[in-house]
Amino acid sequence: MLRLAVCALAGLLIAAPAAAAPLSVYLDQGSKVRLPGTARNVVVANPRVADVNLLGPQDLVVIGKGYGVTNVVVTDAQGRTLFDRDIVVSARSDGQVSYFRGGEIRTFSCAPLCQSIGDDVGQTPVP
Repeated sequence: MLRLAVCALAGLLIAAPAAAAPLSVYLDQGSKVRLPGTARNVVVANPRVADVNLLGPQDLVVIGKGYGVTNVVVTDAQGRTLFDRDIVVSARSDGQVSYFRGGEIRTFSCAPLCQSIGDDVGQTPVP
């Protein structure tokens, strides 16, 4: 009897869907996602961290808006879940540098010359 219970539990664990790995997105970048059905509703838990744009009924782009973790849920017209994943927004480390002075943060893109990006766009490039 114990052997039967152990086999049944193992079968349930194997049949249970694995949790999807988080989707990593860089700040101010997007990642395209293909859905298994037609999207009807899209919910972003924290719109300060990520945003979603629909490209078509089965395609969306997740855009990193702020550092952090949130989740996105997409359902179809019958309420079935098509997409439910954590979204991790992080900084891209290649070619960018940020400095902090008091409450001010300035970010520069350095490829090949450093130019200010963000709210201070238009500043003179720093060689």
